[in-house]
Amino acid sequence: MEFSSCRPLRWFRLRLDSPACKCLVLVTVVLVFRAVCLPSYSGFGGIGQSNLFAYNNRQSTLISEHHSGKFKLFLEVPQIVWGLNNQKIAFARACLTARMLNRTLLMPSLSASLFYKEVDLLRPISFDKVFQFEKFNSLCEGFVRLGRYSEVSNISDVFELQKGSGRRWTIEKDLDQLRLFSKHPYDEYETIRILGKNPFLWHDHWPVKDYAKVFQCLVWDDKISREADKVVSKIREFGLEESRKVGSSQNLLQVPYVAVHMRIEKDWMIHCKKLEQRLNISEICSSKEQIMQRVGNIVGLETPIVVYLAVADDLLEDNSILTGWKEGLFPLEKKKLGVFNTYKKHSYLIQSAIDYEVCLRSDVFVGNSFSTFSSLVVLDRTQKMITMDGVKDLCGTNVRWPSYAYNLEGESNSPRPWAANMSDLSLQAISYGSNHISCG
Repeated sequence: MEFSSCRPLRWFRLRLDSPACKCLVLVTVVLVFRAVCLPSYSGFGGIGQSNLFAYNNRQSTLISEHHSGKFKLFLEVPQIVWGLNNQKIAFARACLTARMLNRTLLMPSLSASLFYKEVDLLRPISFDKVFQFEKFNSLCEGFVRLGRYSEVSNISDVFELQKGSGRRWTIEKDLDQLRLFSKHPYDEYETIRILGKNPFLWHDHWPVKDYAKVFQCLVWDDKISREADKVVSKIREFGLEESRKVGSSQNLLQVPYVAVHMRIEKDWMIHCKKLEQRLNISEICSSKEQIMQRVGNIVGLETPIVVYLAVADDLLEDNSILTGWKEGLFPLEKKKLGVFNTYKKHSYLIQSAIDYEVCLRSDVFVGNSFSTFSSLVVLDRTQKMITMDGVKDLCGTNVRWPSYAYNLEGESNSPRPWAANMSDLSLQAISYGSNHISCG
């Protein structure tokens, strides 16, 4: 072969040795490697391959900022709705979801009104109008954290996650989804926004103790606490007057009272009867007469004593709840106590919060084990007995802050003693009720 015929090849070899040509070959190799090893993502909402280039451009910066504490990752959830205690559970579940995703929960909107179906009629209320924001983060430091939207540095850096629903969306699938979204490439987004249903309806992956930690960090706004102070003071004043009639020398702070979460309103009676049919059990609904009788049979209850009836006045159709009680029991509701107007100037949510605090502070609490309100009051009281008194026998006869379930029969037709099962692996029994309570 003549030398002249080899000139093109020789020219190519010389050019290949040049710096520019070497760079061109290196870029080609990188692009081929990326195309082969980094296919587009799909499933769980999906991330297109075009987004991967954006990740590579900012990846090193975001990771270094995140680990240095300069950069935070956030979780945004839908508006939290329904009753007070459904909202507390939904909030705690959102917190624990954020914890699992290694993110800060952006302060969610609660609902001041109660509409189960007309979602457009729900009145939003800011979390920090009900609970103390700074106090929450102080008490829950190192466990979960709540953030404000002003902390978000890039409002467009959001990935929208659609939560699954329906019978086919199992608890296992839900857990797999959460695990997936706690990792790369999803952890490169500053905010994950969860779309879909209210967090109360999300699958539950956490033990009661984790929920209890979040609940302990929820401290009422000072305005709510002051309103509860007024109601409790009125109850004790009434009790002091009755105790002095029998020669008692107690002071106001020593006067005990019983709080009964009296679920006999029309909405509850419809719900509980349907629930009894569906579950094929008969210990959910309680008549007014049964509640009165069982409360009067509580072993060791010293009389005279005031019985505060926590009831949803707007839904109550029975005007005779103050009559028929055992001698020595003095029933009071908002009107007789003179605090009806105090409640009515507030939204439904705040009214429930005041009643919750009044029940929580009572010396004896009696509720329904299928009521979320009652169940969370008992959980709070159980936790208080453990942390403040160090009580191990939560069902003893001389425990402080005892609780009872009037829908379940105890000894001598009294209400059954009730304490929350703090070792339960989920919140199912508290969220939806149970006739298997830990003191039973």
